[in-house]
Amino acid sequence: MEDAEDLKVAPGRGNAELACLLPHPAADANKYTRGHLSLVVGSAAYPGAACLAAAAGERGGAGYTEVFCAGKSMITVRGWRPSLVVRDWRAWKPAKAPAPRPGHPTACVIGCGFDAAETSLTSLLMETVRGWKAPLLVDGGALGLLANATGLRLARERAAAGSATLLTPHGGEAARLAQGAREALEEAEDAAARAVRSPLAEAAAALSPASRATLAEPDPAPAALACALAEAYGAVVALKGPVTFIASPDGTAEVMDRGTSALAKAGTGDVLAGIVGALLAQGLSPRDAAALGCALHAEAGRAAAAALTDICVAAEDLITYLPDAIRAIES
Repeated sequence: MEDAEDLKVAPGRGNAELACLLPHPAADANKYTRGHLSLVVGSAAYPGAACLAAAAGERGGAGYTEVFCAGKSMITVRGWRPSLVVRDWRAWKPAKAPAPRPGHPTACVIGCGFDAAETSLTSLLMETVRGWKAPLLVDGGALGLLANATGLRLARERAAAGSATLLTPHGGEAARLAQGAREALEEAEDAAARAVRSPLAEAAAALSPASRATLAEPDPAPAALACALAEAYGAVVALKGPVTFIASPDGTAEVMDRGTSALAKAGTGDVLAGIVGALLAQGLSPRDAAALGCALHAEAGRAAAAALTDICVAAEDLITYLPDAIRAIES
């Protein structure tokens, strides 16, 4: 934790502070005022990721949960949970989505179950980053597709326009994001040296020396890496691991250290994306949604391990034990 201390990373929030963020519905709530969550997830190869993220979004409180997935994944997702609205992702038109309005929050999760072999997913991601105006969570395979000059530019343009973005990488995905940012900013600096205009010239000039040095390191400390990625992409970054670091573009960060090795199973990241996405869709800020969502995810893992043992916990169990996690936060 020395890196956290050097960067003045705030300690994890206590239960009392987190409980104040829980989005309990108002007495006169309806499915739309409780938040509309759109998930662009689930390639033909990985329909399970769509199932997990979407079910977690429903359990996380979103009032209306809509899934856009590969056509071949639709029957699996529909069969998994009949309360979901499921569409082919060819119907996804982010630029035409209604703008969020007071009392009717909305958010999007993109990337869970993306297959790198499907080249069309790059344009799907970039169209979403460019056109979606409400809070956007980028996870899974979409993070690798974002890790280039175009992705960096569009993410920063979202930030400049006041549209919130949250990135939720694990260590390997964070390394790819760092490489993409470093290469894009180096290209911008080279262009500036040749008096050639680059859309990333301002970003390259404004990047702090600390973030520049971190992006260049082969194995940076996770707290420093989260902060550097947040500054470079203009997004809140939740860098997942045994200890999770949540960083904002302004250089502030906090830690979430409730994790358990019971969570080290395939699919648990998809569940986390669904939980956090649901909190975004209910109006929480990216920083608050990440802090509360990561804590609930960890507490669900602990509750599942207590009932099933840390050996037997699977990603689906986290959805089942999310109510126990909420009660643990409220206790």
